[in-house]
Amino acid sequence: MILGLGQILEEITLEDLELTDRSAVFITDTAHAKETLEIAQINYEGEISLKDVSFCKMESQQECLVGSLTVPKIMDVLGSRFKLMFFINQKHIVIVDDDNFARRVILRIRQNRTRQGETKERFLYSFLTQIMSRDLEALNRYERRIMEMEEEIMDGKLQDFQNTITPVRKELLILRGYYDELMDLGKELEENENRFFAKKYLKYFGTVADRADRLMGRTVHLLDYANQVRDAYQEKVAEQQNKNMQFLTIVSTIFFPLTLITGWYGMNFQNMPELEQGYPGVIALSLIVVVTIIIIFKKKKIF
Repeated sequence: MILGLGQILEEITLEDLELTDRSAVFITDTAHAKETLEIAQINYEGEISLKDVSFCKMESQQECLVGSLTVPKIMDVLGSRFKLMFFINQKHIVIVDDDNFARRVILRIRQNRTRQGETKERFLYSFLTQIMSRDLEALNRYERRIMEMEEEIMDGKLQDFQNTITPVRKELLILRGYYDELMDLGKELEENENRFFAKKYLKYFGTVADRADRLMGRTVHLLDYANQVRDAYQEKVAEQQNKNMQFLTIVSTIFFPLTLITGWYGMNFQNMPELEQGYPGVIALSLIVVVTIIIIFKKKKIF
C-alpha cells in the first residue's frame, strides 16, 4: 500500500507481510522521519541523522527501542556503508533509510521466503538474517584469495604481496567488528527490556546473535590464516636474504686471502725472492687457496 502523503516512501502492510499481530512496518527517509514516527505513534525526542550513525547498536528508551545499522558493502568493505536507523514500539517498526537499502532487503525477503514476517519479531529476524545472507559466500571468497596468496608464496612469487594482503586484513578486521556489533544487537533484542516482543518469539533474536557469532568466528579464523600466510611470506623473505648473505659471505671468504696475497706481493720489496719470476707462483698459490676453501665449504655442506 503506497500512502498518498509524500513523506512516507512505503508502508509494508499487514497483507504484504502476512502479519498477524496487527503491526506495520514503515520505511522513510531522514527528511520525513519525524512525521513517520508520529504516524506510527512512536515518541522519540532525539536527533535523527544517518550521518552520525557509525555502529550497529540497540538502545532501550521508555517508549521505544532505537537501533542503528551500518552495513559494509560486501564488494567494497573499505568504502562507504549502508546506514539505517530503526524504531520499535508495541505495535510498529519505522526504518529510516536514505539509500533504499532497506527496501531492497525487503524485496529479497519477499522473493526468497514464503513466511516473510507473520509478526514483527519474525520480520526483524527475516530482515537481519537477510542482511547477513550473502556474507558466508563473501568470506569463502576471502579464504580462496588467501589460499592463492599462500600458493604464490610457496612458488616464490613474493612481488606485491604486502600490497595484496594489507587490504584483505583491513577488510576482515572491519567485518569482525561488524559481526561483533550485530551479535550484541541480537542479544539486546533478545533481552526484551521493554517487553515489546512476545516471549515465545525471542528465540528468533537468539538465532540472529548465533549467526552473527558464527560469522565472526569465521572471520577470526580467516584473520589468523592471513597472519599465518604473512608469517610464511616473512620467513620466505628472510630465507632469501639469508641465501644472499650466505653467497656474499662465500665470495668474501674466497677473495679475502686472495686480497691478502696480492697485497703482500704488491709491495715489491727489493729483496723479495719472488720478485723476478714470482708471477706463476702467485697464480698457483691463489688457485690452491681457492680450491682449499671450496673443499672446506663442500665438507661443511655450506653449498
